[in-house]
Amino acid sequence: MTAAETEKVPEAGPPADAILVADHVSKVFGGLVAVNDVSFYIPRKAIVSIIGPNGAGKTTFFNMLTGLYRPSTGGIFFEDKDITRTRPDLITKAGISRTFQNIRLWGTMTATENVLVGQHARMKAGLFGSIFRTPGVRKEEKAVREKAREMLAYVGIKPNVFDQLAINMAYGDQRRVEIARALASDPHLLLLDEPTAGMNPQESGQLTDFMIQLREEKGLAILLIEHDMKVVMGVSERITVLDHGEKIAEGLPQEVRANPRVIEAYLGKRESEQQH
Repeated sequence: MTAAETEKVPEAGPPADAILVADHVSKVFGGLVAVNDVSFYIPRKAIVSIIGPNGAGKTTFFNMLTGLYRPSTGGIFFEDKDITRTRPDLITKAGISRTFQNIRLWGTMTATENVLVGQHARMKAGLFGSIFRTPGVRKEEKAVREKAREMLAYVGIKPNVFDQLAINMAYGDQRRVEIARALASDPHLLLLDEPTAGMNPQESGQLTDFMIQLREEKGLAILLIEHDMKVVMGVSERITVLDHGEKIAEGLPQEVRANPRVIEAYLGKRESEQQH
């Protein structure tokens, strides 16, 4: 048995209630292997994290789960349906929503208008109704605007900010608006790409509490990419570690924290010295 084989992460089959399963997924850009043969699952109503150093393939993996990239090999299954080659808008409609590492709000649109965009996949108005402004269309537009404001309030945005342009909002509020937009599509699985980036410790702690609240109140499964290890260890029920596109560890937070390969690749030698 080779050294590489002895270091390979043992693969455990997904549980019957897994909401999402990635089966031996790889992504190759030209000659560069960004993600290499990664299998992964998310239990229903669970909070799980993917961690790893910069360039580990985390965001590429996220982009495959949401349809922005198509896997070079392997398959992705959501609610027992194959979504490997499904368009991003149809994946959103199926029940997966996400935020981005770099905030992607329309700066010249208000907070409410940005959240309205998140409801587009659920709206029923066709071209005819939108042009002629039928009573049904007007009723639906009123309902989605009310829902947008409800989502903004739910994530902690104050009413006096609802009609403020996104470009003029505080950074923390912009992050909350992006989460509200993701929630507006009524997802079953929420993907958060470094949601605490740029936040102070107090804001990060509040977001950690909010993720737990989301899981408990809305029954969501949450997949998190995050560099703040305090957040990861505090909120995750399961952690997967990527390094150079490969899965090097997976398990409970305490197991991952103690894994020598994780300490070397991600947590660093200082963490190793503290543990010994």
